[in-house]
Amino acid sequence: MQSRAEIKQTLSRLLDEERGLLLQLESLLDHEKAILLRDDSPEQLESACRLRQDCMVALMRLQDERQNLLRLSGFSSDNAGLAGLIKVCDPERALPPRWAECAELARRCRDLNDHNGALVASRMRRIQGMLEVITGKRSEKMTYGRQAQQGFGSRGRVLVTEA
Repeated sequence: MQSRAEIKQTLSRLLDEERGLLLQLESLLDHEKAILLRDDSPEQLESACRLRQDCMVALMRLQDERQNLLRLSGFSSDNAGLAGLIKVCDPERALPPRWAECAELARRCRDLNDHNGALVASRMRRIQGMLEVITGKRSEKMTYGRQAQQGFGSRGRVLVTEA
């Protein structure tokens, strides 16, 4: 079992590496957003997605290493466990601000990723609409009316109204 000083040193290294990877991920997500907004290069988008995925794999490895450290130290592998371990091995309270910075970076990355996902979904709807115009076929599911006639489902249709 590691000493408190060794655990603190390991946590410090993990937080430094996580901070660096989260900064890299934020930059990659910003670049991906720019590509999506330009809407001009599927190849560039594919390359950006590969780089983002590589960064995510590295972050997952760090998470696994941190969870292993927590487990070996007798703490749960969640945020409460990490807070407990930091409290035990870092009486000077040097690590909590660094952990908070990583949490803020992770939140910003999540927000950027959500925004990029919305851009992709919007682009897909636009492409689907263009395909419907070109092919003359609607993508909505086929439904049947009261008289067994076929029709396309519609959203927001009023079924019954009362005054």
